[in-house]
Amino acid sequence: MSAVAESPSSLAVAARTDQSVVVLTVEGVLDGSSSAALRDIIMKVTLDEPSAVIVNVSGLQAPTKATWPSLLGVRWQVHTGPDVPILLVCADRAAREAITRSGVARFMPVYATEKSALKALDRLSRRTVRHADAELPSTLTSLRESRRLVREWLIEWSQPALIPVALVVVNVFVENVLEHTSSVPLMRVETDGASATIAVSDGSRTPAVRLPSPDQGIDVSGLAIVDALSRAWGSTPTSSGKTVWAVIGPENQL
Repeated sequence: MSAVAESPSSLAVAARTDQSVVVLTVEGVLDGSSSAALRDIIMKVTLDEPSAVIVNVSGLQAPTKATWPSLLGVRWQVHTGPDVPILLVCADRAAREAITRSGVARFMPVYATEKSALKALDRLSRRTVRHADAELPSTLTSLRESRRLVREWLIEWSQPALIPVALVVVNVFVENVLEHTSSVPLMRVETDGASATIAVSDGSRTPAVRLPSPDQGIDVSGLAIVDALSRAWGSTPTSSGKTVWAVIGPENQL
């Protein structure tokens, strides 16, 4: 086992290869600086296109539940595709439950042992994930273009029932980028055949937060609508800013 990295925050990562699967063993404390370092390490490993990456976080301490979602940033890095499955291993049951509650397990399933994670790869390898990316201009034309691309991709992937909700979600995300940042929106849409994920990245490190509901009346803010229409959504930090994402399924209909 060889050391891959050690950050100033005492995060240590070691790696080994089990056939074509890369196994990273992480020890230390997961905080703002170490999570960024860990995301970069995982991203670099995926560039070699292993059959999967297993990240053993059993020796990783997360001081607050809010730190686990920072791991998701690796799923939305510019050069990381969903083709390489990323699985987590955590021996501590309470930590596994915290990871699941945080939403991370939707994209990085978590298992109690490396053996169970390796066994799960047989099932995951049979799953086909299709995705497409687009860099949009930082102008209002992005709203129309993002909707056009989402419609085109979902039709190509035989997911027409998801189009109405997907169009609303991507419109909210792109509009927020244009209104609140000076970034170009980077859009990714992916589907595993049962659900679809819409993600829009920008260069701002300010997280997207749903505003508190008004004391009276109905909250019709953009993210409130996304929350009501999607299976799950979140705002995840990346090395270049953040990604706001939402998962929609057949139950999300307009």
